[in-house]
Amino acid sequence: MSVQTEKLLQQLEAIVGEAGILTGAALAGRSAGIWSGSALEALALVRPRSTDEVSRVMRACHAAGQVVVPAGGMTGLAGGHWSTATDILLSTERMNRIETMDARARTMVVEAGVILQSVHERAAEDGLMFALDLGARASCTIGGNIATNAGGVRVLRYGMMRDQVLGLEAVLADGTVVSSMFDVLKNNTGYDLRQMFLGSEGTLGIVTRAVLRLHEAPLATETALLAVPTWDQVMELLRYFDAALPGALAAFEVLWRDFYRLNTGPCSSVDPPLDGDTPYYILMDVFIADIDEGRARLESLLTTCLEQGEIVDGSLAASEAERARLWQIRENFEPEQKKFDLIYGYDVSLPLESMADYVESVRSELTARFADAELFAYGHIGDGNLHFSIYPGRARDRDAVDEMVYFPLRALHGSVSAEHGIGLEKKAYLEYTRSAAEIELMRKTKRMMDPGNILNPGKLFDL
Repeated sequence: MSVQTEKLLQQLEAIVGEAGILTGAALAGRSAGIWSGSALEALALVRPRSTDEVSRVMRACHAAGQVVVPAGGMTGLAGGHWSTATDILLSTERMNRIETMDARARTMVVEAGVILQSVHERAAEDGLMFALDLGARASCTIGGNIATNAGGVRVLRYGMMRDQVLGLEAVLADGTVVSSMFDVLKNNTGYDLRQMFLGSEGTLGIVTRAVLRLHEAPLATETALLAVPTWDQVMELLRYFDAALPGALAAFEVLWRDFYRLNTGPCSSVDPPLDGDTPYYILMDVFIADIDEGRARLESLLTTCLEQGEIVDGSLAASEAERARLWQIRENFEPEQKKFDLIYGYDVSLPLESMADYVESVRSELTARFADAELFAYGHIGDGNLHFSIYPGRARDRDAVDEMVYFPLRALHGSVSAEHGIGLEKKAYLEYTRSAAEIELMRKTKRMMDPGNILNPGKLFDL
């Protein structure tokens, strides 16, 4: 270790305290994230407790030209939080306070390291709801959700993370604090600088605090699992339920048959609530304001769908435990981890009309080239977001599989990332979704805000 590096680490320890910096053996037991399966690599893990400490850390690193990689819950799937042995990893894990809760204004002020589930629980205490919800809710942080513009299962009704953030505070590469902690819905005063950090994956600044928008919690939630024969009927049912239940359809997930069978089969702890021979399965949440009338209305709609052949079978959860079991079919990744030693994950978006053909085209090309490969499709179809879990077979040719998944999206005007971001894994394919002019404008913005390229360099694109 050089003298300059030792001096910098001493400076950082003076800022965050002895407990706020981990190096050497203290890092040995840390994981690089729940999906990585590997140990954390970093020169040091720095854990500030406040925006001021983040600012002072960044000033020191900026002066030294030291790369800093921001980290939240490290649940990302695109490699946005990956670091190397020469990087400073800046974690917000000790910045985990819910500062204020205003039930009448329906806002909450939080530090970036607050866990998403904690926000859900605190809002529920006052009969409110934070709309963002995703499978990693017990591990992911609000700062990470902001940095990746997280999506989740309720985008259909409430939009992405950018729609849930009224204001935020961030620290730039040189330590400058940019605070836009407004708690109003409308603020039409020039450029919306807050939006620059939403989805920037820590390349423009480190989010430290945020003002979150809350909503009234529904009286109850009904969850149904439906077996659907054709893709046309899947699309028709989305519009049918959205029209028949105005403002109440909160989630509309679709599981392809292979995915449903895997997650209710021998490797799963969930027994199949429906027969596994139907091509598609819809999992939907409906918010209701009257328990008896709302459930009766949904039962009537489902009966009509069954009588008209739009669905061939269905299950309406009768309790919270049953709701949880139905959602476990969608959110549990343990079956694929038990059955396969390696899975490639993808999240893309494309027009609904093209989705079924696209899935079968990718599946056909994959199995034609790699006979022992398998593809499992599912996703938030209500907002055009499709996920793949792909077992690549013995060939382990990631580049070839990536090209099979991403290349067709160019002609379909789709996106190589619907909600997980670009990070390291997808930056070679950013040009499939963004024009050369757009990418160059992103680069210019990065150069302006981080001329030394010390904040999460190499993520999204190369300079």
